[in-house]
Amino acid sequence: MLSHLNSPQREAVKYLDGPCLVLAGAGSGKTRVITQKIAWMVQQCGLDTRNIAAITFTNKAAREMRERVGKLLDSAQSKHLTVCTFHALGVRIIRQEAKLVGLKPQFSILDTSDIHQILAELAGSTDKATLKAIQWTISGWKNALIPPAEAEKLVKDESSQAAAKLYPAYEQTLRAYQGVDFDDLIALPVRLFDEHPDAQERWQNKLRYLLIDEYQDTNRAQYRLLRQLAGVRGAFTAVGDDDQAIYAWRGADVENLSLLQQDYPRLKVIKLEQNYRSSNRILNAANTLIANNAKLFEKKLWSDHGLGEPISVIAARNPEHEAELVAMRISTHRFETRSHFRDYAILYRGNHQARLFEQQLRNHKIPYVLSGGQSFFERTEIRDLLSYLRLIANGDDDLAFIRAVTTPRRGIGAATLEALGRYAGARHISLFAAASEEGVTEHLPARQLETLRNFTRFIHQLEHRATREPAGRLLNELLSAIGYEAWLLESCDVREAELKSSNVRDFIDWLSRKGEEDNKNLLELTQTIALINMLDNDEEDIDAVQLATLHASKGLEFPHVFLVGVEEGLLPHQSSIDEDKVEEERRLMYVGVTRAQRSLSITWSERRKNAGEICSMEPSRFIEELGDGLKRNGKDAPVVSKEEGKARLASLAAMLQKR
Repeated sequence: MLSHLNSPQREAVKYLDGPCLVLAGAGSGKTRVITQKIAWMVQQCGLDTRNIAAITFTNKAAREMRERVGKLLDSAQSKHLTVCTFHALGVRIIRQEAKLVGLKPQFSILDTSDIHQILAELAGSTDKATLKAIQWTISGWKNALIPPAEAEKLVKDESSQAAAKLYPAYEQTLRAYQGVDFDDLIALPVRLFDEHPDAQERWQNKLRYLLIDEYQDTNRAQYRLLRQLAGVRGAFTAVGDDDQAIYAWRGADVENLSLLQQDYPRLKVIKLEQNYRSSNRILNAANTLIANNAKLFEKKLWSDHGLGEPISVIAARNPEHEAELVAMRISTHRFETRSHFRDYAILYRGNHQARLFEQQLRNHKIPYVLSGGQSFFERTEIRDLLSYLRLIANGDDDLAFIRAVTTPRRGIGAATLEALGRYAGARHISLFAAASEEGVTEHLPARQLETLRNFTRFIHQLEHRATREPAGRLLNELLSAIGYEAWLLESCDVREAELKSSNVRDFIDWLSRKGEEDNKNLLELTQTIALINMLDNDEEDIDAVQLATLHASKGLEFPHVFLVGVEEGLLPHQSSIDEDKVEEERRLMYVGVTRAQRSLSITWSERRKNAGEICSMEPSRFIEELGDGLKRNGKDAPVVSKEEGKARLASLAAMLQKR
């Protein structure tokens, strides 16, 4: 069953004598190793799939892994396998051990907008930048497992001082809401296992072998959770690549790789260096580039795909010219090679760079998709409306209750919800149910209680009608009854309010049509919406050029890649240069280079506007670090002769006649 694997891959699959670290270079088949190892353990070693967990960082990766395993195992075996993200595993642990962490099993997971709302009330501020900084700081502390009492000792500026001041109240508010934030999904299980060894033993017995994907992206809390689950046995395989560690800015700690060696002296390290994606010209450049970083583990990528095309380096006059050059080259290259638009990707350091490329692609009638764009269902106004639908369908959804009862505002604030949350927590019931109980009258002021009960009666009425009346009629009545569009005009500027109202109307029209076409009532439609994830569209089926940040491109591959804006101050970013963090920027460049299969073009602009001024730019140091063999186009490139130019035009003319 392992005959199609190379020698290091087979070794990684078969090694079960202790903890194992698989250093999987870009395009070296790491997912294949993980899925084959699961099949090997089940089919050859007799392990029960109930006792195996494969942990990923994205739902997409988990889905792909589950699909691949499903082709290797029969359905009876694979259905009991745990394949999920770190955070999904955290949810599972907290739900099953809810009482031990002081929560009810139906706890709510609050999103960023909910968290900003809590922080705004605690801070008495609506300044988005301030709230984001506070949330980011608290998130960093949670990822590093730093409790509120210790955070006070780490204050170093006004921002962290404000965060430390709010941190205890923020935690109390979350618990009062019977809610958790995203970081709690890791931090709470870690604390649970520290304080309750019996619970830790229960989960160690349940998950007897762990496989961790993208290990280099783990933060300190995730590493601690891994150690707690693996125990002294160290029955795990961690798969990662220190050269692709690009998420330090969101808490990932590349030092976790060296910690593995310290904490598990018997750690077996296996290197996957054969690349199945790129030409050797691209891999040689990637190897030469990353050799400039301090190395924890030495490895060198190679492939059987031949030398390949030279890497092009193109100097543009300015960003507009750069975008035009890229669009023209894609158009010409696609025509000459009979390739598809989906074979091309334009990768950049920051989202702000995308606009000019979008403009030029539209000018050249080139279809494109923007990776990492906001899902329609993630828009604030759609989430507001969805909170009502979710609450109508499921009264135990506290997250939906909190959002719906406070949007639009009804005079229900944090104090009322905190009191309601305490009562609901003591009774182990939902906030929605608690608002209707007679006992809650002793805990809430009469005016707030009456407002709450008017709201719950309204939801009950809609729930009763939801299975009996057309969805469209109910949705329009709901929107009118809560005065949502009038509230938008009060709380947003006119243009923003009109845009949000238009999105809400589009959403209601879509749901109404879907209800009629599929003969579904509002409750059934709500369940349908829950299964839709706009970010999971099969973009590979769309024949369009992919635009993405370098961070978003990780894990993807394309026949032809354009790396744009490769200039000092942009890549590497100036803040990273100032803070002496160029090594992570170099890893980011490495990720971009290794996305390319057959051709790689690198562009930079000689001038760029910065803070309203036109500045001269220098090509990134990373271009020189790619080594020899670059084909340069621009002021430092050899001039093409008239004869060669005529020959190219004649070739194009001949191709046109053939078409």
